[in-house]
Amino acid sequence: MPELCVGERRFTVPAASNLLDALNDAGCAVPYSCRAGSCHACLVRCLDGLPVDAKPEALSADKRDEGWRLACQCTLAGDLRVAVFDPQRDGLPATVSALDWFGDVLRLQLRPQRPLRYQAGQHLVLWCGDVARPYSLASLPGEDDCLVFHIDCSRPGAFCDRARHWQLGDVVSLGELRGGALHYDPDWQTRPLWLLAAGTGLAPLWGILREALRQGHQGEIRLLHVARTPAGHYLAEALQSMAGVSVEQVLAEQMDEALAALRLTSRQTMALLCGAPGSVERFARRLFIAGVPRNQVLADVFTEHV
Repeated sequence: MPELCVGERRFTVPAASNLLDALNDAGCAVPYSCRAGSCHACLVRCLDGLPVDAKPEALSADKRDEGWRLACQCTLAGDLRVAVFDPQRDGLPATVSALDWFGDVLRLQLRPQRPLRYQAGQHLVLWCGDVARPYSLASLPGEDDCLVFHIDCSRPGAFCDRARHWQLGDVVSLGELRGGALHYDPDWQTRPLWLLAAGTGLAPLWGILREALRQGHQGEIRLLHVARTPAGHYLAEALQSMAGVSVEQVLAEQMDEALAALRLTSRQTMALLCGAPGSVERFARRLFIAGVPRNQVLADVFTEHV
């Protein structure tokens, strides 16, 4: 049977064992939340040997070259020595510089120890103690050195429960910066741009919308934001003040009616969708009925966490 080593600890496990389960069964207490390769809480660094990786695309090439793997996606094929990700040692410290609450939505602003290069639409893994979650960046590159996130704290959860107690000056560790499906392409400048968001799915689209305007987008821009309650339209004032952007804010019970009213004016329309799986599926279904080509629909789905 393969030998698994963590620090000075050595133990044997059955071949083809899931690496995350093997580590936790041995008492290593590797955190996780999604087991889908999304939260990146179960990062481990392979120091000797390599496991079988079912989802290599979940990590950047640079990370993989450094030996990093997601334990939840790996199985043991032979002897392996790993080091578990330590946010204090391996993460980038960032200081909480602003906390603004809009109902149950927290707008979090962080000032990292060093500037990060990123694009609107990307995700960043945030570590709060030993709990990690990926969140979309709502800030725009080049505005300042701060990073902004919109965190839905309406339901209890390990990360959100801790986030409610953050204070200015607290330190959060930043994990891997990742590219999502959403982005703005300068080649779209003359094409209609539809942005459909549910809840805090608005966060990456808020950055992309401002990036489009910064690059002088000339086509129609339409944004539809679905929220459970009126307070959930947390960027209402800022969106309504944007010239040249058609904004529609609807409650969840009005969602189907609002989507049915979508009428395609150009087959060149680009549609960007973000939110929980059910909402994104309904968005995509309606866009297909409206006639938006599938290859012109980009979607980012929020992963459910435990």
